[in-house]
Amino acid sequence: MAISDIFQNAAYEHCRNNRRRGGRYPAALNKHLSAQNTARAALAIRQWRGYKPTPLCSLSSFAKMAGVRDVYYKDESPRFGIGSFKALGGGYAVSVLAREAANKNGKVTIAAATDGNHGRAVAWAAKQFGCQCRIYLHAGVSMRRRRAIEKFGATITRVKGDYDDSLRAVLRDSRANGWTLVSDTVCGGFRRAPRLVMDGYGVVVDEVLESLPRGVLPSHVFVQGGVGGFAAAVCARLWQKNGARRGRFAVVESAHADCLLQSARAGKPRAVKLQKETVMAGLSCGEVSRLAFPVLLAGADDFISVPDEVAAPVMKMLRNHKPRITAGESAVAGLSLLLMAGAQPDLYRRLGLNKNARILLFGTEGATDPAIYRRMTR
Repeated sequence: MAISDIFQNAAYEHCRNNRRRGGRYPAALNKHLSAQNTARAALAIRQWRGYKPTPLCSLSSFAKMAGVRDVYYKDESPRFGIGSFKALGGGYAVSVLAREAANKNGKVTIAAATDGNHGRAVAWAAKQFGCQCRIYLHAGVSMRRRRAIEKFGATITRVKGDYDDSLRAVLRDSRANGWTLVSDTVCGGFRRAPRLVMDGYGVVVDEVLESLPRGVLPSHVFVQGGVGGFAAAVCARLWQKNGARRGRFAVVESAHADCLLQSARAGKPRAVKLQKETVMAGLSCGEVSRLAFPVLLAGADDFISVPDEVAAPVMKMLRNHKPRITAGESAVAGLSLLLMAGAQPDLYRRLGLNKNARILLFGTEGATDPAIYRRMTR
């Protein structure tokens, strides 16, 4: 089957969000994400050793294929040498919480559950800030992702089940042992850590706005789902900075883990049971972040799920792009949606695309498991 046929035949589900609000960023959402807290995080992160903005790549060949004017791809693969944007969120949360805990008792153990990238970022930050670290992995996390976390000195606990099972396990053990839990979603009523994580993510948007050509703003923004923290951070920051010109915002998920889409349809958080692990490992989440979801329900225009089958072809296309872009399986959800829209006129219309559209995408990870990357791009 030709690549064009894969995109043309790719099934999707779409929820147009009729609760989306216009105008300025609502003050009521500041308790979830505020411009002041994001600016504070950006100031701190930009002072870290090794900080450097990641590239914003112009993908003209992909724009031509999709029938739009411009495609901008924020490549997070070089971020702090750990391969994903997670260094910003998990790293910032660890830096703040470790300092606070150390001021109280001097001994700090950071804990987290992960699909791979968040745990790697937390373990990296724990080492940077002198903390012990415990990372909980569910059965679907690959051995190479485990080893990438262990190299920072973290102690690993394997948990049967999926990501949400590992999150419940680390919550239980953190309470029992007095560990500082750094989750990227609201867990057991703890909201501080995921709020700090989302504050850290906002740096990505600031970098994008600094890198775009003068006078250019994206008309459409396609962002990966997962629990919703990164998508909410991007949505909020664009809204805070650009107001009504923030662009049409679409949240993209795997069809195997579409908790945000189902929650948007219901108008409230809805958990989904993962019947099968998605190949987009970083998006394998069945429960939404209750901190992130109100931002997305107010700010997102579209919630869409895409099939796993489109990921590998897009990864290959980016590998063959000149200059080459190394994108992990969770990095290509947005670009997959765009290429599907270019091949399916109905989806193109649903997303409000046209020949003058400018699309912003986020390549959230590189080859964080090189073996999986090789297998999917061969």
